Amino acid sequence: MEPYETIPPQKIHCYTEYDVLKKVIVCQPQYMTIRDVINETQKHFKNEGIHIEKALEQHNQFVDTLRQNHVEVYLLPYHRKYPEQVFTRDIGFVLGETIFVADMASKVRNGEEEVLKRWLEDEEISYYNIIGHQIEGGDVIIDRDRIYIGLSDRTKKEAIEQIQKLLNKQFEIIPVHFHEKYLHLDCVFNIVSPDVALIFPGALDQEHIGKLKERYELIEVTEEEQFTLGTNVLSIGNRKIISLPVNKKVNEALRNHGFEVIEVDITEIIKSGGSFRCCTLPIERESTKN
Repeated sequence: MEPYETIPPQKIHCYTEYDVLKKVIVCQPQYMTIRDVINETQKHFKNEGIHIEKALEQHNQFVDTLRQNHVEVYLLPYHRKYPEQVFTRDIGFVLGETIFVADMASKVRNGEEEVLKRWLEDEEISYYNIIGHQIEGGDVIIDRDRIYIGLSDRTKKEAIEQIQKLLNKQFEIIPVHFHEKYLHLDCVFNIVSPDVALIFPGALDQEHIGKLKERYELIEVTEEEQFTLGTNVLSIGNRKIISLPVNKKVNEALRNHGFEVIEVDITEIIKSGGSFRCCTLPIERESTKN
């Protein structure tokens, strides 16, 4: 495999989940393992475990796919004591032109934030470190001037209130309640264009679903494909979406809505509870009209 990009990031800029992806932070699953069960997916695969060589091969294929689509990829250092580092989305998130470093809720993930902070400091990128109020990036979804933040076991309302104060009136923050068993908001909801979103309706109450229907055409994900993280796709811009081959119904529905679906198999990685969105921390998206 060719080396990862080493060109320094030029700017922090993300206002949506679907504009053209230019730069992203990832981490190879070198020491990925289900050490302490922290979600329902891990519980299911605890006895089966994770085949590291296969996970690495699949992650490399994913990164190659990103690079083939002109995305610059930055690699965080991996450490044996952090088995969940592949899920870089959770340790940070970009809102507008500010990168926030998260406050991780799970003990097994405590310390991953320090790796991200050291990398940002080495690249001379300023950031805001959220301390004392738990929040993880998997619960944060941005769409222009609106930010949806899931209230979960990992993200608390105090953190949402803190972000609202920091951003002042630049964005409208919309808290979203969902069933705690589904870990993060992006495991049950994801915005893929200005007017289309993926949703697993079984995780949200009817009031929230009704409000989302007012803004988006909702593509419903089945319970079976929610388990294989059908909502956790990655939009890379120009209506291109990276998705798992196993999620056939989701992929067909996306294609019927005019999206180009790029299928990449990372089923070894999703055993730990995260898919493409979880495995990426976008730091620059180029705003388009799509």
